[in-house]
Amino acid sequence: MFALYPRVLAGDYPAVFAFYAAVLPELTGYALAHGDALSGYASWDAPEGATAFAVIQRDAFAGEVPSAPDEGGATFVVPVADAAAMDEAVALCRRHGAVLVAPARYLPGWGLRAAHLRDPDGNLLEIQTY
Repeated sequence: MFALYPRVLAGDYPAVFAFYAAVLPELTGYALAHGDALSGYASWDAPEGATAFAVIQRDAFAGEVPSAPDEGGATFVVPVADAAAMDEAVALCRRHGAVLVAPARYLPGWGLRAAHLRDPDGNLLEIQTY
C-alpha cells in the first residue's frame, strides 16, 4: 500500500537536512535511506521500509516544477505518548536548531496538548499528545 509522506522544500538544504537527520530517528524511528548534507535530496524510511519523509533543495525542485512555492509553509505533526515525551521531543528539536514559537499547552478546542517549533527553514513542527 502506498502512503502519503511529506517532502520539505528546503531553502537552506544543508541546515534542514542536518536538523531532520538529527531528530527524525529519535522522534519517529525513521532511518535515513538516501542522501546526505550535500546531495540536495534525502529520504527517510519508516521501520516497515516505506518512504516516510523527504527533504529536497527548493531551487532544484522549483526548476523541475514551476508551480513550486517560493517559501515554506508546511506543518509537520509528531505525536508523542505523554507530557514527559513532549518535553523530551521539544528539547531534542531545540538542541538541533528548532526555535520554540509556542510552548506546550492544552488546546481545548483541539482536544490535545501541543508545542510548536520552527525548523531551520521556517516550517512549523507541532509536537502533540492527546
